[in-house]
Amino acid sequence: MDTSSSDMYSVVERLTRALRELPQVIAVVLAGSRAARTMNRESDFDLYVYALRDVPVEFRRGLLGAGAESDHRFCETGDEWTEPSNGIHIDIMYRSPEWVENQIDLVLVRQEAAFGYTTCFLYNVDHSEVLFDPRGWYRQLQSRVRVPYPEGLRRAVVVKNWPVLRRIHSSCRRQISLALNRNDAVSVQHRVSALLLSFFDVWFALQRELHPGEKRMLSHLPEPWASRVRLVIEAPPQMLLN
Repeated sequence: MDTSSSDMYSVVERLTRALRELPQVIAVVLAGSRAARTMNRESDFDLYVYALRDVPVEFRRGLLGAGAESDHRFCETGDEWTEPSNGIHIDIMYRSPEWVENQIDLVLVRQEAAFGYTTCFLYNVDHSEVLFDPRGWYRQLQSRVRVPYPEGLRRAVVVKNWPVLRRIHSSCRRQISLALNRNDAVSVQHRVSALLLSFFDVWFALQRELHPGEKRMLSHLPEPWASRVRLVIEAPPQMLLN
């Protein structure tokens, strides 16, 4: 471990000690590439805080100090901060236990698929390192998601995503073709991205693996398939549908 990362783990320990003093906080975990051991020198430190009620913004601002960006709500509620001495980033996200339990029920119990990223929340829970969990609630959550990939969910992902690749009238392939015909570069980019989202969701379902998220996708494919995806990404417009 390099010195800068070691220093940041000390920061994570300090943050965890402060957060665990709040009665509403029932778990703090390290997630993302740091927990999954797929990080590089530039990787963020992603902390997830599970709380029964909101953690006050004033308290959160005091945790990270000057220069922090507080109370982002673009995706999940969170705060961000970059350590000036080494440029490493900390991202703290706040979740309610009820919300994450509902996300797991949606996928594992109701077996509802999405257009891309169907099992990403399961992967996030599974590949988190527990830092604080006095009730054992988070470890029970991990036990719930560490099950064989449900066959019903596998079928649901394929049924939802496969037709939009090329079979139906509004498929990604047809939408790409229409966008090319009207010389709409932004729409082409959008539809290619949508196609890849559904492709990877189907891929991980067929492999009976949880979807790891948006990073390093090609590393999960055997080389023949990775080459095909690269061809799509790198193709000039006139060759995109060949």
